Amino acid sequence: MARILVVDDEPDIRTLLRIALERVDGFEVVVVASGAEAIEAFAGGGFDVVLLDVMMPGMDGLETLQHLRAQPGGDVVAVAFLTARAQIADVESYRAAGVADVLTKPFDPKALVARVHELAGAGR
Repeated sequence: MARILVVDDEPDIRTLLRIALERVDGFEVVVVASGAEAIEAFAGGGFDVVLLDVMMPGMDGLETLQHLRAQPGGDVVAVAFLTARAQIADVESYRAAGVADVLTKPFDPKALVARVHELAGAGR
């Protein structure tokens, strides 16, 4: 069973992702609300995929990504940004930062779960 870290400051998004990934598809899901909480949770290790919101107060997704990549094992975990900011230039900059994928909000839960399956099998 793949282990997924969900990082989003919106409670409704966190709930929807937990339901889609955990209850419907059986992933083990850890949900946090900020970049700082993500860094702390990630230190516990064992994640296959990180779904990371780009726009969060305090530490944004790009800064959080840098911290996660610097941790042991952080360079091999598949990280996907989950964002409403998905213009071509934005997506290019996210990919240049090293994310495996960019998933747009609003999202189709079934399509998102299918993509997480692919990411969990592919690593970074």
